[in-house]
Amino acid sequence: MQNHLTKKREKKKKKSERTETAERPGIPTTPSPLHTHTPLHTHTGPISLSMGGSVGKGGSGKSGSSLLDALPSLNAPLHVVMLGLDSAGKTTALYRLKFDQYLNTVPTIGFNCERIKGTSGKCKGTSFLVWDVGGQEKLRPLWRSYTRCTDGIVFVVDSTDAERMDEAKMELMRTVRAPENHHVPILVLANKQDLPGAKDAAQVEKVLGLKDLGPAQLYHVQPSCAIIGDGLEDGLESLYDMICKKKKINKNNHKNSKKR
Repeated sequence: MQNHLTKKREKKKKKSERTETAERPGIPTTPSPLHTHTPLHTHTGPISLSMGGSVGKGGSGKSGSSLLDALPSLNAPLHVVMLGLDSAGKTTALYRLKFDQYLNTVPTIGFNCERIKGTSGKCKGTSFLVWDVGGQEKLRPLWRSYTRCTDGIVFVVDSTDAERMDEAKMELMRTVRAPENHHVPILVLANKQDLPGAKDAAQVEKVLGLKDLGPAQLYHVQPSCAIIGDGLEDGLESLYDMICKKKKINKNNHKNSKKR
């Protein structure tokens, strides 16, 4: 009888312990969704980097060329740097050449980079990798970083801005006379020809003092209107001709130096 009562008490005690454990907070008796591990989502799709744009998923968009476009290929594009004071119309010219349409732009803080193909004349089908660098005064010291080993320089001038023409001249001369830019061909876009009071090509040439650079310096002044695209293709073709001429001169000079 006593053994029977003892077994009954032990059975009751075990049942009580199971109930207490089940009701104790923080110790679930069955698996709960809150206690299962869910791995963090990892994006496996393509990620593109636009030059002068931003990092994003999917396509690169129209804000700039993809990183792959900026890499050298078997048919390496000609390297061109587009400079000029702020509000001269550099970015408008760049995207008019790229997309053949007017795009509303904002002041460039840093740079834009686009691969452009010539569509007419001798440069038809030729690729140009064009770097459009911001023209604000605080950004101009960075220009030298972009002009090293460049094939050509495009300098855009606001033909209506008489007050800042001397400033444009100073920046142009500083760029052209840098040792690393020795005799690099220069295309000057005399922009905003559609506005009243715009200086023509001859006037821009005189104000900028281009003739003072000497006969060895290749340059061309092209009247243009970046908004509608007037003069841009002609200017690009002139720049291409000058680049080819410069390369031919360098080749001949190299041959002559070997003969000596």
